[in-house]
Amino acid sequence: MDEEKRIKKNHIETIQFLVNKIGKKYWLPLYLYLKEHPKLLKTFSGFLLYNEKVVFYLGKTHLAIEYFGNERVDKLKESFETSFLLHDYSLIENDFFDEIIGFSYDSSSDSFKPPLPLFLEDLIVPTNRGFDKLAELNWNFDAQNAIYFFNSNGISILKGQFGRIINGLFFDADEKGLKTRHIKWIDFIPLQYDDSGEGHDFFSINFGYYDKLVEQDAHFVYPLPSLDDFKFSKLPQVNRFIELTGNSRTSEPEITKFLEQKENKFILTMGFLAKEIHGQLKCEWQSEKRDPIIPDFFVVRPNGFADIVEFKLPDLDGRPVVGKNNRETLSAKFNSYISQTRNYKTYFEDPNNRKWMLEKYGVKVQKPKRILVIGRRWDFATDEWREIISDYRDIDIMTFDDLVDGVVAQFYM
Repeated sequence: MDEEKRIKKNHIETIQFLVNKIGKKYWLPLYLYLKEHPKLLKTFSGFLLYNEKVVFYLGKTHLAIEYFGNERVDKLKESFETSFLLHDYSLIENDFFDEIIGFSYDSSSDSFKPPLPLFLEDLIVPTNRGFDKLAELNWNFDAQNAIYFFNSNGISILKGQFGRIINGLFFDADEKGLKTRHIKWIDFIPLQYDDSGEGHDFFSINFGYYDKLVEQDAHFVYPLPSLDDFKFSKLPQVNRFIELTGNSRTSEPEITKFLEQKENKFILTMGFLAKEIHGQLKCEWQSEKRDPIIPDFFVVRPNGFADIVEFKLPDLDGRPVVGKNNRETLSAKFNSYISQTRNYKTYFEDPNNRKWMLEKYGVKVQKPKRILVIGRRWDFATDEWREIISDYRDIDIMTFDDLVDGVVAQFYM
């Protein structure tokens, strides 16, 4: 049965409506079923009930629901903390699916856009740019037990049909390197959209699809790397990192200290495709009197030269973009972060500093890429952000989700 809702400029009411309807139709019945069948908890997809965040994407033909969180839970909980976010893409002309994953497909085959079936598990869809970069990195395509879409224009979400993607990997690339988007679980629920009303838009959604999915999803075993694979043993560390960065009380030093630990350094080596990691190196100026710089990490690439990685908090203090009416710009705090990394650039422009660095630490640095890890993916989902940050060619902004996705993607190689 369709449920109708009026969309207002304030998204809070819409989120409350969606949470209420899905909770009654899906989350509560799922919880009760697991309570009756506790043995299923060992393999249950934990993030469906105990998630870090649920993100709703509202389009013209579908409501998409994406889950973030750990794949496994050890027990049912009576209560837990989560958060919800709504992105309204109902008024944009860009492709709905491209907006969700964060980049556009570049195929020369304009007509080929595979339709999303009812269920699609273990999916890999690179753009042509992403495919070329994966090949350059010697990514082993034969090692993947997955469904590939090559030379496609993305994925077509069929009007009037329910669709689901489980464990989808999407790749793109630009001059700064490989981009990875991992979707653990996303549902596409058909809706009817009416924007003819004055001042308000209406949509109706059929939540009845969930009636037949509760028992099926309780029994579903989420795909994880093989128990015999050493990579499986790394998942707990990745989950600890996710938990650490998901805690608003976590400080920047706690994040860098965690990553410096021997058992956790793989997050940096895999996330940045590095062969060596050097943390908290004190770099003294050789040609002038200035305070030393101490970048969080130097990541040494396969070519032997190091780039610089600086970590900030995953929880942004305010919006990264301020202003309106075609006057949007980066916030003062965000500009201060970029200025800090610009100081690193200045340091390594001096050949005396580079020579001292090599002699002191054995680290070669030449025009290092500066990578700022900050915030969560949903903090930077606006077109304004993408347009503004495109002007900053010499710095790469990466979210904590981007870092984790880049690591997890290699677990399935």
